[in-house]
Amino acid sequence: MTKSTTDQLVQEMLDREAIRDLPILYCHYVWKNDVKGMVDLFTEDGSICINDGTIPDTKGRENLLTMYEKALNDLAPRPFIHNHVVKLEGPDKASGTCYVEIRGITDGKSIIGAGYYDDEYRKVDGEWKFLSRDVNMYYMVPLETGWAEKVLAGK
Repeated sequence: MTKSTTDQLVQEMLDREAIRDLPILYCHYVWKNDVKGMVDLFTEDGSICINDGTIPDTKGRENLLTMYEKALNDLAPRPFIHNHVVKLEGPDKASGTCYVEIRGITDGKSIIGAGYYDDEYRKVDGEWKFLSRDVNMYYMVPLETGWAEKVLAGK
């Protein structure tokens, strides 16, 4: 095992913090209904895959912009992110998982959900961005129904 220099350790800490800020900013922009802010967190070829099949896989900033405008309008989600695990894989490459709880409103009904994001990150021009986000929901149900019977298979 090689010893890391102080500069390397400081850079790793700065990179981790910048990466941890991405999901926090993402949720902030969702709450503010700032679709452009959300999309700017992705690389030019960034993508999102929502694994419950409700929204088709989407790649590229223009397509992300269109998808998010519709999705935020349909659900009015309020996400809460926690338990963010980050793995640095190189000076400009990382991956991570963070967990999400969602409150929202659809067709006048309160919705509750829980799941996690599997993310890939890239550093572009000195700034960390999402390369991809895979959304894995355990459940997304009306609050009055509850989630005990609705946990998605295999999760």
